[in-house]
Amino acid sequence: MRADDEERYRPGGRRTAAEPLSASWRPREEEAEAPQRKGKVGKLTKTYGWRVYALPVLAVITALVVFDTATSPPETPLIETPTGSVLAGEGTGTNGEGEAPPAGAELPAPQMDLNIPTADLPEGKPYTQKGQGTWHVVPGKTEPFGTAGRVWKYTIEIEDGIPPEDISGEDAFANTVQGILSKDPRGWAGSGQLRLQRVDNSDPNADFSVALTTSDTAKSICGSSIPYEASCRKGDTKQVVINLARWVRGAKAFSSDLLSYREYAINHEVGHALGHGHTGCAKDGDLAPVMMQQSFGVNNDYVAKLNNVPGGDRNSVPADGKVCKPNSYPNPGAQAG
Repeated sequence: MRADDEERYRPGGRRTAAEPLSASWRPREEEAEAPQRKGKVGKLTKTYGWRVYALPVLAVITALVVFDTATSPPETPLIETPTGSVLAGEGTGTNGEGEAPPAGAELPAPQMDLNIPTADLPEGKPYTQKGQGTWHVVPGKTEPFGTAGRVWKYTIEIEDGIPPEDISGEDAFANTVQGILSKDPRGWAGSGQLRLQRVDNSDPNADFSVALTTSDTAKSICGSSIPYEASCRKGDTKQVVINLARWVRGAKAFSSDLLSYREYAINHEVGHALGHGHTGCAKDGDLAPVMMQQSFGVNNDYVAKLNNVPGGDRNSVPADGKVCKPNSYPNPGAQAG
């Protein structure tokens, strides 16, 4: 190198416009330091592998999560069920005489203190508390009953473990249900908008089953958030669950008229299978609509307490003091057969 070149590249030396810029005035010193830094990183990488790069990233992510958790509002916990999750506090029960909750909920809703004096089960004959949780079809079939409309097919089933003497024999129960649904013009088929047909287990296309069920099994299906015996409709199994306790004892609103209560219970729950929801007493002193929850009473003030029960029909019945008379059929004005 020429002497004038050495002078130009000496620290503090003068540079002409045609000369390239230098990145550093101490290239040799920095080059000497670089291997030392590289050696330290290489040693850490060799010792700890990919963790050298991952740990700082994880530390940043953890700090962000802690900050977000500390500043976010608390969430309502979830109750897991085999069919999904429901918010705790919404409950897994039903208000009775309605749609059952998802099957197998692990944390049932606590019972509510409703204080409905007409909802208690009346005194009467003993009944079997717990069955086997399985059902068998009672053989029998009819022709479609009704004048027009879609044919809805149903079976009649009894839970295994219910002694025949509890219900005066299985045929007695089946004949009562068949008479209500497939003979009486005051029933759903009397509207002229649909027909009902009883089938047995040889027909795989039944739309629903009327299933007589013990009290304990009914609670496991329908929920237990209310402290009263209740029936319900369970959509995923197509079961119209009729509580044996109610079938044997009835309801206080019907006094000692057990047959009228049984007619009501069948028509009410089948009404749910046909797509009808709950309603209340429309006019003081009139016959109650069959979709009123008459197992618990015919006073709107009482039934309205069920509106906000977990699984209940929100505000379906106003607490307006109206009181109806018990009624068993959707078309009570039709001529009974």
